Amino acid sequence: MQLNIIAFVAGIWTLQQQPDLPTDYRTWSLLAAAAAALAWWQPAARASRWLKWSLAKAVWIALGFAWAAFAAHWRLADTLPPQWEGRDIMLVGVVAGLPQPYQRSLRFEFDVERVLTPEARVPRRIVLSWWGSPAREDRPATFPDLHAGERWRLTVRLRRPYGTANPHGFDYEAWLLERGIRATGYVRLKGVNRRLTGLVHQPQYWVESTREAVRERIARALPEGTYAGVLVALAIGDQRAIPQPQWQVFTRTGVNHLMSISGLHVTMVASLAFALAYWGWRRSARLTLALPARKAAALAGLATAFGYALLAGFAVPAQRTVYMLAVVAVALWLGRMSSPSAVLALALFAVTVLDPWAVLAPGFWLSFGAVAVIMFVAAGRIGRLNWLAAWARVQWAVTIGLVPLLLALFQQVSLVSPIANAVAIPVVSLVVVPLTLAGAVFPFDFMLRFAHWIMGWCAALLEWLAAAPEAVWQQHAPPAWAVAAAVPAMFWLLAPRGFPARWLGAIGFLPLFLILPPRIAPGDLRLTVLDVGHGLAVLAQTSNHALLFDAGPSFGPGADSGNRIIVPFLRAAGVRRLDGMIASHDDIDHNGGAISVLQAVPVARFYSSLPRDHPVLDHAPGAATCRSGQRWEWDGVAFEFLHPPAWYYERDGLKDNDLSCVLRISASGGSALLAADIGRSSEEALLTAFGEDLIADVLVVPHHGSRTSSTQEFVWRVNPQVAVFTVGYRNRFGHPKQEVVERYRRLGARLLRTDRDGALTLEFAAGKGIRLQPYRALYRRYWQTPFAGDFIPDPEEL
Repeated sequence: MQLNIIAFVAGIWTLQQQPDLPTDYRTWSLLAAAAAALAWWQPAARASRWLKWSLAKAVWIALGFAWAAFAAHWRLADTLPPQWEGRDIMLVGVVAGLPQPYQRSLRFEFDVERVLTPEARVPRRIVLSWWGSPAREDRPATFPDLHAGERWRLTVRLRRPYGTANPHGFDYEAWLLERGIRATGYVRLKGVNRRLTGLVHQPQYWVESTREAVRERIARALPEGTYAGVLVALAIGDQRAIPQPQWQVFTRTGVNHLMSISGLHVTMVASLAFALAYWGWRRSARLTLALPARKAAALAGLATAFGYALLAGFAVPAQRTVYMLAVVAVALWLGRMSSPSAVLALALFAVTVLDPWAVLAPGFWLSFGAVAVIMFVAAGRIGRLNWLAAWARVQWAVTIGLVPLLLALFQQVSLVSPIANAVAIPVVSLVVVPLTLAGAVFPFDFMLRFAHWIMGWCAALLEWLAAAPEAVWQQHAPPAWAVAAAVPAMFWLLAPRGFPARWLGAIGFLPLFLILPPRIAPGDLRLTVLDVGHGLAVLAQTSNHALLFDAGPSFGPGADSGNRIIVPFLRAAGVRRLDGMIASHDDIDHNGGAISVLQAVPVARFYSSLPRDHPVLDHAPGAATCRSGQRWEWDGVAFEFLHPPAWYYERDGLKDNDLSCVLRISASGGSALLAADIGRSSEEALLTAFGEDLIADVLVVPHHGSRTSSTQEFVWRVNPQVAVFTVGYRNRFGHPKQEVVERYRRLGARLLRTDRDGALTLEFAAGKGIRLQPYRALYRRYWQTPFAGDFIPDPEEL
């Protein structure tokens, strides 16, 4: 059974790697083939045991593939037609999840009940932002009075699911698909928006309303609590309540799995309910005669686990634990206890049947992987260890066992994780979580304050561990075959004592660390234009050096291009330090992620045109201003600033865009010009200073293709073979402007844009020209939204 379920999951995973969905005809044909194979089962069994085994696994793979395909067809059919993007639509529906406050807006999921606009078609579930007013010195930020479970009439503007696309980056479109969200948008402030009813009495809205009440209860009890967000996450699974700096500490110490609803927390709470029910039930002879205490306690534990998992949002780790506990409870009732591996396999089957997209989430692999490793080292072993030795064995096994997955998914492993988890697991699971849940249920604030105090003590230790210079091992992304080879090597290494040559398992880990990314030849250049939405971030790599030009936009408090896109990409690419970093000018679209990059990666040189009191410069000691004429060379590749002239810094009244640093990079295979946000006057200054020397093979188009840049003469003089527009999908400025695009098209340049093509890799090699690799062409998946041309922005968005 276990292998059949693994084959079923393999079929589901295979479907999720497809660039296009198989048609209904092909899916039904696959099922027919599986049925024919089953009909041939008995003849195959007589012919060959190996053939029978292979046939069974092929049938289960086909069933998993077909099931995932049917589910995907059904979900993708619930879509927003392209012609309704960006148009006013009136809806009636229910606030379906916790409203999440940001600096200036509330973000919430919305279940659509009725579409009032004639002929409009809207998906059943969407996610909306409702903008309020920002905080000011004399008053706090104001938000709409919105609560989970309420029915509202709203006027909205929507767009189809679309996210940034970068190597080793977060797939926002896949995340939306898994959650059943088929459109995103915002509430029109000028529309008809009003609450129709209070709480809608349906079970799913009762749960969400309860979650919101628990969050407000903790906020009232701990208004100034540093770790109140952690308690909220432990109680209701709202991980967004934890500030980004705290997440960094938890990640560096390897305890981030504890700071949300983990399977361990659910198990502990269920065990406590089991123990209390067992103790109380045995006190009554009548109850015990009616139903054995053990069976009654199993029901109580399972019901508690299910309730806690619902309160936590029913994430994959919680689902896995509930299904495993359900299997154990059923086996106990029937008097037929299953093996641990069968329990885990049945939970795996339940999760993937109910959610075929769960295999796309890192939490799925880490959750089931960790439990599988624990079972491997703890179940069925001969002899007994004392509790301390058993605990140490499990910690060692989980640390070693998850190395391949952690390096594949995140390219980092916490080296202090065994120490941190040895302290944090009992403190958080046995003390903080029960106190938090008790404080959320009973009107006694001291429980929450005590839980907060203990969490603060634990966090202080974690911060001390995280501050160690070598707390985390970070490296490049290993190749897929190295990860696959390390998994059996890991089980070999963790085999029971007496297993021959266990040390050979360590050799299987070596490719993870020793197989490095391909080196760049001296004189060659690799340029990666990252997809950061509406902004700019470009990584230039030579044989032994790396330079980052701009750091993209900020998305909100604690979230920016630096920590969400650039730093993960640098880590996966094997860039452990930046030899140079440039913040071209004072614009949040270009330096919004700079501080996050400076905090995460050592930077040797920092250039910018930022004002002296800019916050970014506080994190860049020794920063210099970029000035025309500054030159240097790395590995046979020349770098030169063309703008601004030194005397520009003495002029008053210049716009920030006119101070943009402009960088030219010249390699053996071609040249690139990074023009930031310069406007017409700066282009004229460049034409006057350099004339014909402005020519470049690749141009990152000034100011994202705005009308204020890319004059006809500038375009002719640069004469690029490739023009790159760095823009966000349906950005509020309407960039790039069509007349600007036409100038480059008439020139014969190849036009690339990050909203359509994703991140762009351009390799300049001697004698080979320029090799282009758009990421969306390389990483094609069936759920990706087709690009839908240009549009005119809503004045309200401006």
